[in-house]
Amino acid sequence: MAPTVDGAADSSADVRHHLRVSRLSALSTERVHLPLMLVLTFSTGVVDAVGYLGLDRVFTGNMTGNVVVLGMALAGGADLPVLGPLLALGGFVLGAALGGRVLERAAHVWSWLTTLLLAVVGLVVLALGVVALAVGEPGDTLRLAITTLLGAAMGLQAATARVVAVKDVTTVVVTSTLTGLAADSVLGSGKGGGTGRRLAAVVLIILGALVGGLLVQLHLGAGLLLAGVLVLLVAGTGGLHARARKGEGSDQVSAR
Repeated sequence: MAPTVDGAADSSADVRHHLRVSRLSALSTERVHLPLMLVLTFSTGVVDAVGYLGLDRVFTGNMTGNVVVLGMALAGGADLPVLGPLLALGGFVLGAALGGRVLERAAHVWSWLTTLLLAVVGLVVLALGVVALAVGEPGDTLRLAITTLLGAAMGLQAATARVVAVKDVTTVVVTSTLTGLAADSVLGSGKGGGTGRRLAAVVLIILGALVGGLLVQLHLGAGLLLAGVLVLLVAGTGGLHARARKGEGSDQVSAR
C-alpha cells in the first residue's frame, strides 16, 4: 500500500525534528552553557538598573552594592534607603538557600531541576513586570514587595548558575571576573586564559544596565518584562539541549 500524504508529511516532520535534535546534541555543554550564562548576566544588568533607578537605589542582583548602601545609610548617609536594601538582601539569601536545597545533589550538570528553577525565576520577573505595568505607578508597599521578590529571584538564579558552573560567569556579579581579567592579563601574571568570557561578562552587564536604564524611562515594568523573557529563553534553550544530549546518549547505548 502506498504511503498516504499525511503519513509522508509526518515522516518528513519526524526527520526534520531528528535533524534539529542531532544538531543541538552535537553542541558541547561548554559551547551552549557559556552563552546562556552570559545572557543571564545581561538580564541581571537590566534588573539591577531597574532596581537602582526605579526602586529607590536598591540592587536586587549585586548584593555587594546593597551591603555598601546599607552600611552608609546606617552611618547616617543623607537620603539613603535602609528597608529596600534589607529586603533585597533577605530575599536574595532566601532565594539562594532555596536553590541550594533543591539542587543539593546536582553534579554540575543541567538537569530538569535547573530548567525548572530558571523558569521560576523568569516567570517571577515577568509577572512582576506585568503587575508594575498594570498598576501604572506602584506605591511604596508594592515597590518593596517587588524589591523583595526580585532579590529572591536573583538569589535563586545565582544558586542555579553556581551549579551549572561556567567558569568566571556567576551571572550576578563581575568583581571576581574583573579581578581574574586584570590579574591574568599582560599587565598582571600574563597567564591569560578566559579573557574573552570575562570581558564579555563585564561588557554584557554594562550593556544590560544601559538597556535597563533606558527602559526605566518608559516604565518600571518594561525592563522586568525584557529580563523575564530572556531568563525564560535561557531556561528553555538549556533544557532542550540537556534533553537532546541525554537522548543522543540513550540512542548510542541502544545502538550497542
